[in-house]
Amino acid sequence: MTWHQISVITDEATAPELSDYLTSLGAVSVTYMDAEDQPVYEPLPGETKIWPNTKVIALFEIDVQPEAIKVRVINSFNRHPLKEWSAEILEDQAWERAWMEHYHPMKFADRLWVCPTGQEQREPGTVCLTLDPGLAFGTGTHPTTALCLEWLAEHDLSGKTVIDYGCGSGILAVAAVLLGAREAHAIDIDPQALTATHDNAKKNGIADKIQCYLPEQFAAFTADVVIANILAQPLIELSGKIAALLAPAGSLVLSGILKEQAEAVSAAYRPFITINPPIIQEDWCRLDGQKDT
Repeated sequence: MTWHQISVITDEATAPELSDYLTSLGAVSVTYMDAEDQPVYEPLPGETKIWPNTKVIALFEIDVQPEAIKVRVINSFNRHPLKEWSAEILEDQAWERAWMEHYHPMKFADRLWVCPTGQEQREPGTVCLTLDPGLAFGTGTHPTTALCLEWLAEHDLSGKTVIDYGCGSGILAVAAVLLGAREAHAIDIDPQALTATHDNAKKNGIADKIQCYLPEQFAAFTADVVIANILAQPLIELSGKIAALLAPAGSLVLSGILKEQAEAVSAAYRPFITINPPIIQEDWCRLDGQKDT
């Protein structure tokens, strides 16, 4: 099939109402995109945050008239900011396969491969994690995840227990076990993330070594390694809770932090952890450290 894709930029307040209106006009999907490359920080559970300037993108079946839709929107939202209208014909395709064209094997610290199905690498002295793009965050392509994978691949995890706090796709929990951890415990507020984690653990033959939990299901205990790849504000707010999960002499790894946020996050954890200088990649950084014995 082919589709009409119609987009327009509006403000944060208008975007949800516009989305509902486009759906009422027959849009089969409506999505939001950042119009100005501004980060959106971790929302609270049940909260949706969008950008001050948001591109609203609607997909319609091919028999609609884009100009007629534009006129109706303008008439209904004549007191709202609407700019940079765009309409194009979108050819149908195997979207997952198209995404895969840009996803290739990646190597971390000369020890860990992360590869899509069918492109696994089997080098002596390395382990290979098979992972395909999915609905949960975490493939290794983003600096926040890559920084954590580098840390895991650089350290001896043999026999250790790992907690992955905010697991997303489960890539970090799976990598930890493949690199020698005895077991990993994956926590996320999104049930979809837990499903993705279980599926990725199964795909890599280690489903029996990874347990998945919603926060309210998790009975806290202390682990040898705690990894939290979320974002700066929740890391700060949860600093006491996350630090309490770490056993004496255990290692803490924090990511999802913009480099200008490193000091604020470090300050929140210094009462509990000896924090090392940040490791920077692009605009992001990783913080790691060790709990006192």
